[in-house]
Amino acid sequence: MSDILTELEWRGLYADCTDRDALAKRLAEGPTTLYCGFDPTADSLHVGNLVPLFALRRFQQYGHHPIALAGGATGMVGDPSGKSDERNLQTPAQVAHNIAAVRSQLTRFLDFETTKNPARLVNNFDWTGQVTFLEFLRDVGKHITVNSMIAKDSVRSRMEDRSSGISFTEFSYMLLQGFDFCHLRQAFNCEVQVGATDQWGNITVGTELTRKKLGLTVWGLVFPLLTKADGTKYGKTATGTVWLDPKKTSPYRFYQFFVNADDADVVKLLKTLTFLSREEITALETELKASPGARAAQKALAREMTTLVHGPDAVTAALKATEILFGGSLEGISETIFHDVVGEIPTKELEPAKLDGAGSSIADLIVASGLAPSKGAARKDLEAGGIYLNNVRVPDHTRMVTTGDLLFGKYLLLRKGKKSYAVLKIPA
Repeated sequence: MSDILTELEWRGLYADCTDRDALAKRLAEGPTTLYCGFDPTADSLHVGNLVPLFALRRFQQYGHHPIALAGGATGMVGDPSGKSDERNLQTPAQVAHNIAAVRSQLTRFLDFETTKNPARLVNNFDWTGQVTFLEFLRDVGKHITVNSMIAKDSVRSRMEDRSSGISFTEFSYMLLQGFDFCHLRQAFNCEVQVGATDQWGNITVGTELTRKKLGLTVWGLVFPLLTKADGTKYGKTATGTVWLDPKKTSPYRFYQFFVNADDADVVKLLKTLTFLSREEITALETELKASPGARAAQKALAREMTTLVHGPDAVTAALKATEILFGGSLEGISETIFHDVVGEIPTKELEPAKLDGAGSSIADLIVASGLAPSKGAARKDLEAGGIYLNNVRVPDHTRMVTTGDLLFGKYLLLRKGKKSYAVLKIPA
Protein backbone atom coordinates (compact mmCIF):
# COMPACT_ATOMS: atom_id res chain seq x y z
CA MET A 1 0.00 0.00 0.00
CA SER A 2 1.30 3.45 -0.90
CA ASP A 3 1.62 6.19 1.69
CA ILE A 4 -1.25 8.65 2.03
CA LEU A 5 0.57 11.57 0.35
CA THR A 6 1.41 9.47 -2.70
CA GLU A 7 -2.20 8.29 -2.81
CA LEU A 8 -3.47 11.87 -2.66
CA GLU A 9 -1.11 12.90 -5.46
CA TRP A 10 -2.30 10.06 -7.71
CA ARG A 11 -5.91 11.06 -7.10
CA GLY A 12 -5.22 14.70 -7.95
CA LEU A 13 -5.86 15.69 -4.34
CA TYR A 14 -2.50 17.28 -3.59
CA ALA A 15 -1.99 20.96 -4.39
CA ASP A 16 0.45 22.26 -1.76
CA CYS A 17 1.86 21.68 1.71
CA THR A 18 3.67 23.95 4.13
CA ASP A 19 6.57 21.44 4.17
CA ARG A 20 5.90 18.24 2.27
CA ASP A 21 9.17 16.49 3.11
CA ALA A 22 8.82 17.16 6.83
CA LEU A 23 5.20 16.05 6.83
CA ALA A 24 6.05 12.89 4.88
CA LYS A 25 8.73 12.09 7.46
CA ARG A 26 6.30 12.68 10.33
CA LEU A 27 3.61 10.48 8.76
CA ALA A 28 6.16 7.71 8.25
CA GLU A 29 6.81 7.70 11.99
CA GLY A 30 3.22 6.75 12.87
CA PRO A 31 -0.36 7.99 13.07
CA THR A 32 -1.06 11.67 13.50
CA THR A 33 -4.17 13.74 14.18
CA LEU A 34 -5.57 16.06 11.51
CA TYR A 35 -8.63 18.25 11.16
CA CYS A 36 -10.81 20.03 8.68
CA GLY A 37 -13.42 22.67 9.46
CA PHE A 38 -16.94 22.96 8.08
CA ASP A 39 -18.76 26.23 8.68
CA PRO A 40 -22.56 25.84 9.04
CA THR A 41 -23.51 28.35 6.35
CA ALA A 42 -26.53 26.19 5.44
CA ASP A 43 -28.47 23.33 7.00
CA SER A 44 -26.80 20.83 4.69
CA LEU A 45 -23.39 20.11 3.24
CA HIS A 46 -23.10 20.04 -0.55
CA VAL A 47 -21.08 18.17 -3.17
CA GLY A 48 -18.23 20.67 -2.89
CA ASN A 49 -17.76 19.73 0.78
CA LEU A 50 -17.12 16.08 -0.08
CA VAL A 51 -13.47 16.53 -1.12
CA PRO A 52 -12.28 17.74 2.33
CA LEU A 53 -14.69 15.44 4.15
CA PHE A 54 -13.52 12.42 2.19
CA ALA A 55 -9.91 13.52 2.76
CA LEU A 56 -10.50 12.98 6.48
CA ARG A 57 -11.94 9.56 5.66
CA ARG A 58 -8.92 8.67 3.51
CA PHE A 59 -6.53 9.61 6.31
CA GLN A 60 -8.59 7.54 8.75
CA GLN A 61 -8.32 4.54 6.43
CA TYR A 62 -4.54 4.95 6.61
CA GLY A 63 -4.66 4.78 10.42
CA HIS A 64 -4.67 8.49 11.30
CA HIS A 65 -7.04 10.29 13.70
CA PRO A 66 -9.48 12.70 11.99
CA ILE A 67 -11.26 15.61 13.62
CA ALA A 68 -14.28 17.17 11.92
CA LEU A 69 -14.76 20.70 13.21
CA ALA A 70 -18.21 22.30 13.08
CA GLY A 71 -17.75 26.06 13.00
CA GLY A 72 -20.16 27.27 15.65
CA ALA A 73 -17.94 30.33 16.18
CA THR A 74 -16.50 30.92 12.71
CA GLY A 75 -19.94 30.39 11.22
CA MET A 76 -21.09 33.48 13.11
CA VAL A 77 -18.50 35.56 11.24
CA GLY A 78 -18.21 34.17 7.70
CA ASP A 79 -15.14 33.21 5.71
CA PRO A 80 -14.27 35.78 2.99
CA SER A 81 -12.27 33.18 1.01
CA GLY A 82 -13.61 32.88 -2.52
CA LYS A 83 -16.32 35.47 -1.87
CA SER A 84 -16.62 38.77 -3.71
CA ASP A 85 -19.22 40.17 -1.33
CA GLU A 86 -19.77 40.25 2.42
CA ARG A 87 -21.74 37.28 3.76
CA ASN A 88 -24.99 37.95 5.58
CA LEU A 89 -24.47 37.35 9.28
CA GLN A 90 -26.46 34.46 10.72
CA THR A 91 -28.28 34.55 14.03
CA PRO A 92 -27.16 32.22 16.84
CA ALA A 93 -30.37 30.24 16.32
CA GLN A 94 -29.62 29.78 12.60
CA VAL A 95 -26.09 28.62 13.34
CA ALA A 96 -27.30 26.18 16.00
CA HIS A 97 -29.91 24.75 13.61
CA ASN A 98 -27.39 24.37 10.80
CA ILE A 99 -24.81 22.71 13.07
CA ALA A 100 -27.35 20.14 14.23
CA ALA A 101 -28.16 19.30 10.60
CA VAL A 102 -24.56 19.25 9.41
CA ARG A 103 -23.39 17.22 12.42
CA SER A 104 -25.49 14.23 11.36
CA GLN A 105 -24.02 14.40 7.87
CA LEU A 106 -20.44 14.56 9.15
CA THR A 107 -20.94 11.48 11.29
CA ARG A 108 -22.16 9.50 8.28
CA PHE A 109 -18.78 9.44 6.55
CA LEU A 110 -16.31 8.96 9.40
CA ASP A 111 -15.93 6.05 11.80
CA PHE A 112 -16.56 7.23 15.35
CA GLU A 113 -16.89 3.73 16.77
CA THR A 114 -13.58 2.06 15.97
CA THR A 115 -11.29 1.55 18.96
CA LYS A 116 -8.15 1.99 16.85
CA ASN A 117 -8.43 5.54 15.53
CA PRO A 118 -11.95 6.89 16.11
CA ALA A 119 -12.96 10.17 14.52
CA ARG A 120 -13.82 13.11 16.73
CA LEU A 121 -16.41 15.85 16.21
CA VAL A 122 -15.81 19.25 17.82
CA ASN A 123 -17.42 22.69 17.78
CA ASN A 124 -15.08 25.68 17.86
CA PHE A 125 -17.62 27.72 19.81
CA ASP A 126 -16.75 25.53 22.81
CA TRP A 127 -13.33 27.18 23.17
CA THR A 128 -13.92 30.49 21.38
CA GLY A 129 -17.23 31.53 22.89
CA GLN A 130 -15.75 32.15 26.34
CA VAL A 131 -12.75 34.20 25.17
CA THR A 132 -13.07 37.95 25.73
CA PHE A 133 -12.16 40.46 23.04
CA LEU A 134 -9.16 41.71 25.00
CA GLU A 135 -7.91 38.17 25.61
CA PHE A 136 -8.19 37.41 21.91
CA LEU A 137 -6.24 40.54 20.97
CA ARG A 138 -3.48 39.76 23.49
CA ASP A 139 -3.22 35.99 23.01
CA VAL A 140 -3.84 35.72 19.27
CA GLY A 141 -3.75 39.09 17.54
CA LYS A 142 -0.30 40.07 18.80
CA HIS A 143 1.32 37.06 17.08
CA ILE A 144 0.04 37.82 13.55
CA THR A 145 1.00 40.97 11.62
CA VAL A 146 -1.48 42.98 9.61
CA ASN A 147 1.08 42.96 6.79
CA SER A 148 0.84 39.17 6.46
CA MET A 149 -2.95 39.23 6.71
CA ILE A 150 -3.29 41.80 3.93
CA ALA A 151 -1.02 39.67 1.74
CA LYS A 152 -3.52 36.77 1.80
CA ASP A 153 -5.36 36.34 -1.50
CA SER A 154 -8.77 36.19 0.20
CA VAL A 155 -8.18 39.62 1.73
CA ARG A 156 -6.22 41.32 -1.02
CA SER A 157 -8.81 40.57 -3.72
CA ARG A 158 -11.55 42.11 -1.58
CA MET A 159 -9.48 45.17 -0.68
CA GLU A 160 -8.80 45.83 -4.35
CA ASP A 161 -12.55 45.98 -5.00
CA ARG A 162 -13.38 49.48 -3.85
CA SER A 163 -17.11 48.92 -4.33
CA SER A 164 -17.37 46.22 -1.67
CA GLY A 165 -14.15 46.08 0.33
CA ILE A 166 -13.92 43.86 3.39
CA SER A 167 -15.23 44.46 6.88
CA PHE A 168 -13.11 44.11 10.01
CA THR A 169 -15.36 41.15 10.91
CA GLU A 170 -14.43 39.10 7.85
CA PHE A 171 -10.85 40.40 7.95
CA SER A 172 -10.55 38.80 11.40
CA TYR A 173 -11.83 35.41 10.23
CA MET A 174 -8.37 34.02 9.58
CA LEU A 175 -7.38 34.78 13.19
CA LEU A 176 -10.29 32.69 14.44
CA GLN A 177 -9.32 29.80 12.19
CA GLY A 178 -5.70 30.12 13.25
CA PHE A 179 -6.84 30.04 16.87
CA ASP A 180 -8.69 26.78 16.14
CA PHE A 181 -5.54 25.11 14.85
CA CYS A 182 -3.50 26.30 17.82
CA HIS A 183 -6.14 25.10 20.28
CA LEU A 184 -6.48 21.70 18.63
CA ARG A 185 -2.70 21.27 18.75
CA GLN A 186 -2.81 21.85 22.49
CA ALA A 187 -5.97 19.92 23.26
CA PHE A 188 -5.70 16.94 20.91
CA ASN A 189 -2.11 16.99 19.60
CA CYS A 190 -3.52 17.84 16.16
CA GLU A 191 -0.63 18.35 13.76
CA VAL A 192 -2.26 18.75 10.33
CA GLN A 193 -5.05 20.88 8.87
CA VAL A 194 -6.45 20.01 5.44
CA GLY A 195 -8.63 22.05 3.13
CA ALA A 196 -9.02 23.32 -0.41
CA THR A 197 -6.58 25.80 -1.92
CA ASP A 198 -8.87 28.72 -1.08
CA GLN A 199 -8.13 27.94 2.59
CA TRP A 200 -4.34 28.26 2.23
CA GLY A 201 -4.19 31.74 3.74
CA ASN A 202 -6.32 30.77 6.74
CA ILE A 203 -4.37 27.56 7.30
CA THR A 204 -0.96 29.22 7.23
CA VAL A 205 -2.11 31.71 9.87
CA GLY A 206 -2.70 28.67 12.09
CA THR A 207 0.74 27.20 11.40
CA GLU A 208 2.35 30.56 12.18
CA LEU A 209 0.32 31.16 15.34
CA THR A 210 1.08 27.67 16.67
CA ARG A 211 4.80 28.13 16.03
CA LYS A 212 4.94 31.54 17.69
CA LYS A 213 2.58 30.87 20.60
CA LEU A 214 3.43 27.25 21.40
CA GLY A 215 6.81 26.77 19.76
CA LEU A 216 5.43 23.70 17.96
CA THR A 217 5.32 22.61 14.33
CA VAL A 218 2.09 21.87 12.51
CA TRP A 219 1.42 21.41 8.81
CA GLY A 220 -1.10 22.66 6.31
CA LEU A 221 -2.10 20.45 3.38
CA VAL A 222 -4.41 21.67 0.62
CA PHE A 223 -6.01 20.08 -2.42
CA PRO A 224 -7.37 21.69 -5.59
CA LEU A 225 -10.87 23.11 -5.70
CA LEU A 226 -13.29 20.73 -7.37
CA THR A 227 -13.84 22.19 -10.83
CA LYS A 228 -15.07 21.05 -14.23
CA ALA A 229 -12.87 20.86 -17.31
CA ASP A 230 -14.05 24.37 -18.27
CA GLY A 231 -12.85 25.75 -14.93
CA THR A 232 -16.26 26.31 -13.33
CA LYS A 233 -17.01 25.02 -9.84
CA TYR A 234 -18.33 21.49 -9.61
CA GLY A 235 -21.47 20.88 -7.60
CA LYS A 236 -23.74 23.44 -9.23
CA THR A 237 -26.51 22.84 -11.76
CA ALA A 238 -28.89 25.07 -13.65
CA THR A 239 -31.31 24.66 -10.75
CA GLY A 240 -28.74 25.36 -8.04
CA THR A 241 -26.49 23.60 -5.54
CA VAL A 242 -26.36 19.81 -5.29
CA TRP A 243 -26.98 19.16 -1.58
CA LEU A 244 -26.39 16.04 0.51
CA ASP A 245 -29.74 16.43 2.27
CA PRO A 246 -32.24 14.26 0.34
CA LYS A 247 -34.98 16.81 1.09
CA LYS A 248 -33.01 19.49 -0.77
CA THR A 249 -31.64 17.30 -3.57
CA SER A 250 -33.46 14.00 -4.05
CA PRO A 251 -31.35 10.82 -4.32
CA TYR A 252 -32.65 10.43 -7.88
CA ARG A 253 -31.50 13.92 -8.85
CA PHE A 254 -28.23 13.34 -6.99
CA TYR A 255 -27.67 10.15 -9.00
CA GLN A 256 -28.54 11.91 -12.25
CA PHE A 257 -26.09 14.72 -11.48
CA PHE A 258 -23.20 12.28 -11.46
CA VAL A 259 -24.42 9.98 -14.23
CA ASN A 260 -24.50 13.06 -16.48
CA ALA A 261 -20.86 13.94 -15.78
CA ASP A 262 -18.93 15.00 -18.86
CA ASP A 263 -16.42 12.56 -20.35
CA ALA A 264 -13.72 15.16 -19.72
CA ASP A 265 -14.48 15.21 -15.98
CA VAL A 266 -15.54 11.69 -15.03
CA VAL A 267 -12.12 10.08 -14.47
CA LYS A 268 -11.00 12.99 -12.32
CA LEU A 269 -14.21 12.68 -10.31
CA LEU A 270 -13.72 8.94 -9.86
CA LYS A 271 -10.26 9.64 -8.44
CA THR A 272 -11.12 12.60 -6.23
CA LEU A 273 -14.51 11.56 -4.89
CA THR A 274 -14.79 7.77 -4.85
CA PHE A 275 -12.89 5.14 -2.90
CA LEU A 276 -12.51 2.82 -5.87
CA SER A 277 -9.03 1.35 -6.28
CA ARG A 278 -6.49 2.40 -8.89
CA GLU A 279 -7.13 -0.82 -10.77
CA GLU A 280 -10.90 -0.24 -10.85
CA ILE A 281 -10.56 3.38 -11.98
CA THR A 282 -7.95 2.50 -14.62
CA ALA A 283 -10.26 -0.19 -16.00
CA LEU A 284 -13.15 2.31 -16.18
CA GLU A 285 -10.90 4.85 -17.90
CA THR A 286 -9.93 2.24 -20.51
CA GLU A 287 -13.58 1.34 -21.05
CA LEU A 288 -14.51 5.01 -21.40
CA LYS A 289 -11.96 5.46 -24.19
CA ALA A 290 -13.03 2.26 -25.95
CA SER A 291 -16.80 2.78 -25.66
CA PRO A 292 -17.74 6.29 -24.46
CA GLY A 293 -21.38 5.78 -25.43
CA ALA A 294 -21.81 3.05 -22.82
CA ARG A 295 -21.05 5.62 -20.06
CA ALA A 296 -19.76 2.87 -17.77
CA ALA A 297 -17.51 5.34 -15.92
CA GLN A 298 -20.39 7.74 -15.28
CA LYS A 299 -22.65 4.94 -14.07
CA ALA A 300 -19.94 3.71 -11.71
CA LEU A 301 -19.41 7.25 -10.43
CA ALA A 302 -23.14 7.81 -9.84
CA ARG A 303 -23.52 4.42 -8.15
CA GLU A 304 -20.55 4.95 -5.82
CA MET A 305 -21.48 8.52 -4.87
CA THR A 306 -25.16 7.77 -4.27
CA THR A 307 -24.23 4.73 -2.17
CA LEU A 308 -21.78 6.78 -0.09
CA VAL A 309 -24.19 9.65 0.53
CA HIS A 310 -27.62 8.01 0.56
CA GLY A 311 -27.04 4.26 0.87
CA PRO A 312 -27.49 1.28 -1.49
CA ASP A 313 -31.31 1.41 -1.36
CA ALA A 314 -31.18 4.91 -2.83
CA VAL A 315 -29.19 3.57 -5.79
CA THR A 316 -31.84 0.93 -6.42
CA ALA A 317 -34.56 3.59 -6.23
CA ALA A 318 -32.66 5.94 -8.55
CA LEU A 319 -32.18 3.19 -11.11
CA LYS A 320 -35.87 2.33 -10.92
CA ALA A 321 -36.82 5.97 -11.40
CA THR A 322 -34.45 6.15 -14.36
CA GLU A 323 -36.11 3.09 -15.89
CA ILE A 324 -39.49 4.80 -15.63
CA LEU A 325 -38.23 7.72 -17.69
CA PHE A 326 -37.11 5.23 -20.32
CA GLY A 327 -40.50 3.55 -20.50
CA GLY A 328 -40.00 0.92 -17.79
CA SER A 329 -42.84 -0.78 -15.95
CA LEU A 330 -44.44 0.98 -13.00
CA GLU A 331 -45.24 -2.33 -11.30
CA GLY A 332 -44.10 -2.39 -7.69
CA ILE A 333 -42.88 1.22 -7.71
CA SER A 334 -43.19 3.16 -4.45
CA GLU A 335 -44.78 6.57 -4.21
CA THR A 336 -41.46 7.98 -2.97
CA ILE A 337 -39.68 6.86 -6.13
CA PHE A 338 -42.48 8.11 -8.34
CA HIS A 339 -42.43 11.46 -6.55
CA ASP A 340 -38.78 11.84 -7.57
CA VAL A 341 -39.78 11.17 -11.16
CA VAL A 342 -42.56 13.75 -10.98
CA GLY A 343 -39.99 16.33 -9.93
CA GLU A 344 -38.25 15.91 -13.28
CA ILE A 345 -41.35 16.08 -15.49
CA PRO A 346 -43.67 19.00 -16.40
CA THR A 347 -46.66 18.66 -14.10
CA LYS A 348 -50.11 20.20 -14.31
CA GLU A 349 -53.10 19.97 -12.00
CA LEU A 350 -56.26 18.15 -13.05
CA GLU A 351 -59.69 18.71 -11.57
CA PRO A 352 -60.88 15.51 -9.79
CA ALA A 353 -64.31 15.85 -11.41
CA LYS A 354 -62.74 15.30 -14.83
CA LEU A 355 -62.27 11.62 -13.99
CA ASP A 356 -65.62 11.01 -12.28
CA GLY A 357 -68.19 8.75 -13.89
CA ALA A 358 -67.18 7.77 -17.40
CA GLY A 359 -64.03 9.87 -17.06
CA SER A 360 -62.20 11.92 -19.69
CA SER A 361 -61.00 10.86 -23.10
CA ILE A 362 -57.30 10.20 -23.43
CA ALA A 363 -57.18 12.80 -26.23
CA ASP A 364 -58.53 15.50 -23.91
CA LEU A 365 -55.92 14.63 -21.28
CA ILE A 366 -53.10 14.68 -23.82
CA VAL A 367 -54.12 18.22 -24.73
CA ALA A 368 -54.52 19.21 -21.06
CA SER A 369 -51.01 17.92 -20.33
CA GLY A 370 -49.47 19.99 -23.09
CA LEU A 371 -48.21 17.01 -25.09
CA ALA A 372 -50.43 17.95 -28.05
CA PRO A 373 -51.78 21.33 -29.19
CA SER A 374 -55.24 20.03 -30.13
CA LYS A 375 -57.52 17.02 -29.94
CA GLY A 376 -56.95 16.41 -33.63
CA ALA A 377 -53.20 16.25 -33.11
CA ALA A 378 -53.70 14.03 -30.07
CA ARG A 379 -55.86 11.59 -32.06
CA LYS A 380 -53.21 11.37 -34.78
CA ASP A 381 -50.57 10.54 -32.15
CA LEU A 382 -52.89 7.93 -30.65
CA GLU A 383 -53.67 6.34 -34.01
CA ALA A 384 -49.94 6.18 -34.73
CA GLY A 385 -49.42 4.27 -31.48
CA GLY A 386 -47.26 6.95 -29.93
CA ILE A 387 -49.19 7.69 -26.73
CA TYR A 388 -48.63 5.94 -23.39
CA LEU A 389 -50.61 6.11 -20.16
CA ASN A 390 -48.62 5.09 -17.06
CA ASN A 391 -45.99 3.70 -19.47
CA VAL A 392 -48.50 1.40 -21.20
CA ARG A 393 -49.26 2.12 -24.86
CA VAL A 394 -52.82 3.27 -25.53
CA PRO A 395 -54.06 1.38 -28.62
CA ASP A 396 -57.47 3.03 -28.89
CA HIS A 397 -58.07 6.77 -29.32
CA THR A 398 -61.51 6.35 -27.72
CA ARG A 399 -59.97 5.16 -24.44
CA MET A 400 -61.57 6.82 -21.42
CA VAL A 401 -59.48 7.57 -18.34
CA THR A 402 -61.06 7.30 -14.88
CA THR A 403 -60.03 7.49 -11.25
CA GLY A 404 -59.09 3.80 -11.50
CA ASP A 405 -56.12 4.82 -13.69
CA LEU A 406 -54.64 7.14 -11.06
CA LEU A 407 -51.28 6.19 -9.58
CA PHE A 408 -51.35 6.47 -5.77
CA GLY A 409 -54.78 8.04 -6.17
CA LYS A 410 -53.48 11.30 -7.64
CA TYR A 411 -51.13 10.93 -10.64
CA LEU A 412 -51.42 10.17 -14.36
CA LEU A 413 -48.15 9.65 -16.23
CA LEU A 414 -48.46 10.49 -19.92
CA ARG A 415 -45.85 10.01 -22.62
CA LYS A 416 -45.65 10.84 -26.32
CA GLY A 417 -43.04 8.93 -28.25
CA LYS A 418 -39.89 7.93 -26.39
CA LYS A 419 -38.97 11.01 -24.38
CA SER A 420 -41.84 13.51 -24.08
CA TYR A 421 -43.38 13.09 -20.63
CA ALA A 422 -46.03 14.94 -18.65
CA VAL A 423 -47.82 14.39 -15.37
CA LEU A 424 -51.38 15.30 -14.48
CA LYS A 425 -51.89 15.55 -10.74
CA ILE A 426 -55.05 15.71 -8.67
CA PRO A 427 -54.48 18.55 -6.16
CA ALA A 428 -54.51 17.64 -2.47
